[in-house]
Amino acid sequence: MPEGDTVYRAAQQLNTALAGRTLTETDFRVPRFATADFTGCIVDEVVSRGKHILIRLPGHTIHSHLKMEGEWHIYQRGARWRKPGFKARVVLGTEQSQAVGFELGILEVLPRDREDDAVGHLGPDLLGADWDAVRAAENLSRDPHRPIGVAVLDQRVMAGVGNVYRSELCFLRGVDPREPVGTAGDPRGWVDLARRILTANRERAVRVTTGDCRRGRNLWVYGRRGDPCRRCGTPIESWNLGTATEPERVVYRCPRCQPRGTGS
Repeated sequence: MPEGDTVYRAAQQLNTALAGRTLTETDFRVPRFATADFTGCIVDEVVSRGKHILIRLPGHTIHSHLKMEGEWHIYQRGARWRKPGFKARVVLGTEQSQAVGFELGILEVLPRDREDDAVGHLGPDLLGADWDAVRAAENLSRDPHRPIGVAVLDQRVMAGVGNVYRSELCFLRGVDPREPVGTAGDPRGWVDLARRILTANRERAVRVTTGDCRRGRNLWVYGRRGDPCRRCGTPIESWNLGTATEPERVVYRCPRCQPRGTGS
């Protein structure tokens, strides 16, 4: 699933292509909104909210979430699409270009005054104008018994951290992802590091946490099961981490750099 920085870039690209322009084509390819027509409307703006994208029109918002497979592409008029048409969920056209949403996990049209129905549950957006470090730290510390590797992934705590960054955050903090929040260190430190990592990567095509932008050297632990730790050489391990009420997702860890029970 894309991280908040990926969604931020997608929203910025959509904003450049659509904001202030009149829609000449709106084709919603999901049954519920198949008859929606915003031809002639001027797009106010496109913004990201955590992992959600909001395309704001006068009176309405087109809300999308990429989930695992979704993508937004922008094409010049007449250009060939890079994905087959049957995977498109919505096409928004102007005189200059087309914005095509492929395989979107969520696509809906909402009245502008009901945006909170879609994103009101989210915590402070790590890349948003509403960023509030104090509130994010309070959210994180609310359940001290929760594994830190589960808590930082919860979009209600702070919006934008995905599965890649939760493993990288835990490594950089030297904490096992299973460590309870209450003993994993100052919540403000976790929140500050998450903000700095996403901010540093919001304009990058390749996600980097190591400081080395070369592909294959850009991450500390994520996706490196069995490979030697870049710091100590110990093989990286992975397993699924979740709770009884939250889905399990794979997490990566260096056993030596992130020993269990040493959070402070």
